[in-house]
Amino acid sequence: MATGKMKAPSAGSYHNNKLHVKKGDNVIVISGKHKGATGTVLLALPADQKVVVEGVNIVKKHVKPSASNTTGGIEERPAALHASKVQLLDPETGKATRIRKDIVDGKKVRVGVSSGKVID
Repeated sequence: MATGKMKAPSAGSYHNNKLHVKKGDNVIVISGKHKGATGTVLLALPADQKVVVEGVNIVKKHVKPSASNTTGGIEERPAALHASKVQLLDPETGKATRIRKDIVDGKKVRVGVSSGKVID
């Protein structure tokens, strides 16, 4: 029996660092404080399993003055959400959908489960 403490997994230790969404996708937040909000994925962080969505999870960041920003001050910017909190928007119905991977014309593409349409 081990007497030492177990280490928590680090942010980059996920076995599969793939996300179901990518930069530029239209998504909807399905849980949490921002449930129901929609936006475009600005940044995907697969190692941390997080995404940054435009207009969602806005935080205030105190910025020191620098050469490029001489005044400094308080900026509002979007913070990262866990990828499991967002779902892809189906272009056909405009509702949240899961995706599956299919091969169309010898190319692997994402297909919306609810409508069966290819998502670009």
